This record gives sequence, C-alpha cells and structure tokens, in this order.
Amino acid sequence: MQVSVVVCTHEPDRYTDLRAAADSVLAGTYDDVEVVLVSDGSARVTELMERDYGGHPDVRIASLDENQGLLVARNRGGAVATGDIIAFIDDDAIAAPDWLEKLVAAHESHDRHATGGRMVPRWVADKPSFLPEEFYFLIGAAHRGFGPDGDREQAGEIRNGMGSNLAVRAETFEALGGFEPTVGGRKGDKQMQGGETELCIRLADEFGEGVWYVPDALVEHRIYEYRTDSVWLLKRAFWQGVSKRGMARFVPESSSDETAFLRRLVGEYLPERVRGLVSEPTSAKLQQFVMLLVLTFATGLGYLYGYYHWR
Repeated sequence: MQVSVVVCTHEPDRYTDLRAAADSVLAGTYDDVEVVLVSDGSARVTELMERDYGGHPDVRIASLDENQGLLVARNRGGAVATGDIIAFIDDDAIAAPDWLEKLVAAHESHDRHATGGRMVPRWVADKPSFLPEEFYFLIGAAHRGFGPDGDREQAGEIRNGMGSNLAVRAETFEALGGFEPTVGGRKGDKQMQGGETELCIRLADEFGEGVWYVPDALVEHRIYEYRTDSVWLLKRAFWQGVSKRGMARFVPESSSDETAFLRRLVGEYLPERVRGLVSEPTSAKLQQFVMLLVLTFATGLGYLYGYYHWR
C-alpha cells in the first residue's frame, strides 16, 4: 500500500523546516512512500524544491500560482499524489521513523477510511512552566483530554485527527472533495482553524465512521520561542474560540468534542488542580492554574465574538 505524504509551505524562511519534515518521512521505516511537496504561491520555494528534490525518485513537486492558504495547498498535493493513502504533515513537524508503519497497520487491521496519530511538542525554546497541558492544542500538540474518552494514550475512534498527523484513503479523499477552504486554513496572519475537523465530520456523515486514533504514531511539532509567549498564546486562544464558533455555526455536529472537553475541564481537571495546589503548592502549579483560567476566558471571549460575527 503506497502512501503519499503531502507537505506544504509558502514562506522561504520555512523551507529549512520543510526539508527536515520531508527528510524525516523519507528516512522512515516504511518503504512504499512518496513525498508531495507543495509550494503555496512562492516562486522562491518552488525553485528551492526543484533544486533539492527535482531528481528524487520518491518526491513529487507541485505549486500554486499565488498564495491560497494551507487547505488549498493540501488539496493540490492530494490531486498530485499517486498513493493509496494520502497523509498530511506540516512543514514545522518531524515524523517518527515508524510513523507511517503505525498508520498503515491501523488502516489495514481496522479497515478504516482515515487514521490519525499523536502530535507531541518538540521544544525549540525552553518548555514554559506556566502552560497547562489542557491547552496544548494551542501549540499544535495533543492536549490533555484529546483521544477516545479523553485519553490521548488510548487507541480508538475519534471525531477528527490533527491536520499534521492525518492519513486518508485516496479514494475517500477524492470522494469527499478534499478540504473545504472556506471553513478555515491558515493564510498569512489569519488564524482560523478547523479544516481537518470539517473534513472528518463529512467523512463520518458519508461513511459512518470517525478517524481511528493511533497514539503511538508520533509526529513532533516544533515549538518555537514565540509560541511560548503568553501574549501569543492568549491571541491564539481567542482565535481558537472564534474558529470553534465558526465551526459550530457552519457544521453543527462539530461542537460535541468541545462540549465533552469543557465538561472534563470544569468537572475534573480544574478541581484536580485545586486539590494539587492545596496539598502541595508550588509556583509552577499556581502559574498553570491561573493560566488555565485565563486561556479558558480568552477562548470563551473568542467564541462570543464569533457568535455575534456569524449570527
């Protein structure tokens, strides 16, 4: 079963990272793989791709005439891909050597239309002591509460995978028409999210199943210093709230996982953190508790903004 792995970028400054992502896939233990590199409207990026991979037998190169955003670029990569499975990884991620092995095994053993693995942080800067794991989704990693029944260590069916660790059968991706660019997809400074959620919800509607989650199919996400800045995180939380309201407005079924997470946050995680503070108070525990409240408020504020924007 051949796997095509799509990697997209627009900024020439990100090209070094894209190379690391592509090379991590090519160096993996799964042999039947092709990497599809997509330049999202950058002539310089296309030039660099051709220079470094133009003669590579396992690499295909595609480009867009202008910057159209991540979801359009992914769709372009899917159209060029020739594999039985189309997998997606971001340009700032690193695949574990057995990443594709694990996903393909799950496709075959569970006969799934889509599988997804776990995103884990690779701290380029120091890990911030104040960031609670409940909000790791802000930095593109599997947060506490992600996974079947809120357990990120457990395999099973989930609503949607993460966009940088998702694999869909090629015929399924084609039948669904790929990602819907109007519901999200980063372009420039825009931080709207939700493209993979919307795709996976359509998959469930069409084929009656969610994504099979494979927790040991690992992809590391580079966490640069700016992503550990408290102001950046607050802005990110706000736009996550806006995006979640947008998804709830346009895809009503999308809110189920967020509702379940909010219940765990209020009914389990917050009380647990209060007990931890009382029994063994530390500066890090206090910082994380305060940040948990602040980020929850920022996300809620973004949701309200989205509510009035799209009502």
